[in-house]
Amino acid sequence: MNLGLAAWHRYMQSNDPAQLDQLVADDAVFHSPVVHTPQVGREKVLMYLTAAGQVFGNGTFRYVRELVDGPEACLEFECEMDGIAVNGIDLIRFDLEGRIVDFKVMVRPLKAINKVWELMAVQMENT
Repeated sequence: MNLGLAAWHRYMQSNDPAQLDQLVADDAVFHSPVVHTPQVGREKVLMYLTAAGQVFGNGTFRYVRELVDGPEACLEFECEMDGIAVNGIDLIRFDLEGRIVDFKVMVRPLKAINKVWELMAVQMENT
């Protein structure tokens, strides 16, 4: 089993910032569905993942499918935001120590992307 993926699932269940802090590598990169440039570095990745946890952590988020190939994981998720059905994928690559080195989020449909952008903007302003 992918140790990083198991740690990610533990974090998602606990939403414990200390667990997330241990999970992200120093040279990690985050690819947002609404920001066109990759966000490079541990602090930025932590900032985005923490904000996403606030936005998506409304009690409706759940992973519905998981594809794993060694250090790579593709996790399909569903949730609801302000009455809008959100469907997306977290594409995560882990290093040999099980830390996140690359995290890409893709979201559909367009209404969902717009809602994610709106709610993430509010969270990012508050950090």
